[in-house]
Amino acid sequence: MEAASIPGYGYGSTETRSPVSGHDFELLRQTVLFNEDDERYLRMAGEVLTDQTEQVLDVWYGFVAGHPHLVAYFSTADGQPIGDYLARVRVRFGQWISDLCNRPFDGTWLDYQHEIAVRHTSAKKNQTDGADSVASIPLRYMIAFIYPITATIRGFLETKGHSAADVEAMHQAWLKAVTLSVVLWSQPYAPEAW
Repeated sequence: MEAASIPGYGYGSTETRSPVSGHDFELLRQTVLFNEDDERYLRMAGEVLTDQTEQVLDVWYGFVAGHPHLVAYFSTADGQPIGDYLARVRVRFGQWISDLCNRPFDGTWLDYQHEIAVRHTSAKKNQTDGADSVASIPLRYMIAFIYPITATIRGFLETKGHSAADVEAMHQAWLKAVTLSVVLWSQPYAPEAW
């Protein structure tokens, strides 16, 4: 699906502005040891993952569906999963994979990470899709999701015949990029302490 036709996807057009300065983001990049080699390997990962996105999402959605405490955040108050909501989020999640691997980590990217962040909090959850679901996703699950999102991607990175060293470098770049994303997504949960 073309990014421009994804419901609720507004990369580059959101009015949300990140409160994270470019300088602070550069310090975060240094903190997770993300460098130019990681940028190159993250682009390589994007090439590897581009035709596997649906399979990646199948694994991730299977993980969420297999854990009632996680699927609850895409369900009604009485616990019924909201199919349309799950489907719309899935398409944006797939686009997030592409964005993470291929977009420059510039001001536009920071702004959209903040938009993603507030969509997980009571400030904006459910608004984009008009969903009648719980009001927010706890920060603890945002942070904890780093592991399954990273652990499950490795098998996909191994599918195109790259050397073990390249697969490891792609996997490490992915882990660093996911960690950076989640750090940014944590900002609205504790803005004063962030």
